[in-house]
Amino acid sequence: MFFLKYLHKTIRLPPSSFGPHMRSHVERRLYDEVEGKIDGRYGYIISVLQIVEIGAGVLQPMTGLAEFNVVYRALVMKVFKNMVVDGVVTVVNPLGFWVEVGPMTMFVASALIPSYFKYDPSANPPAFVSDFGDESGQASRIEKGIAIRARIIGIRTEATDIFCVGTIKEDYLGPQAGV
Repeated sequence: MFFLKYLHKTIRLPPSSFGPHMRSHVERRLYDEVEGKIDGRYGYIISVLQIVEIGAGVLQPMTGLAEFNVVYRALVMKVFKNMVVDGVVTVVNPLGFWVEVGPMTMFVASALIPSYFKYDPSANPPAFVSDFGDESGQASRIEKGIAIRARIIGIRTEATDIFCVGTIKEDYLGPQAGV
């Protein structure tokens, strides 16, 4: 799920950034351009941990910009199909519920929820409520703010987001008590 990767990025600086603090301009531009962004090959770049090398700048004759090849080490999050993840429920509706797992969003459809969970339209907030209780005798609920464990069964990566489809229709998946 979390990996340390050495990555490369070309940073372009305008002539107004040239001078004694050019290195700090390159570093700041790198942080702004890559942290919190998605790279289709490596996943979500959480943080730049170390700048390994900043290459010599090359002036581009047509634009006047300087290009710097930067090698950096980053903490990335990549999810895979069949991976079990923990998240927090953000939205519940009759079709299923949405879960935030770090920076990504996962949808669990009602068909992928065990049959003993029934949608309760009169609940406030809306919730899926189980027919039987947990160890303490209380009915198990899936509602906004509840910690949930789910298995990823499908992934779609876009330029700015990672979307997943998940299931809780297996053993040890579903609402997590005391998390």
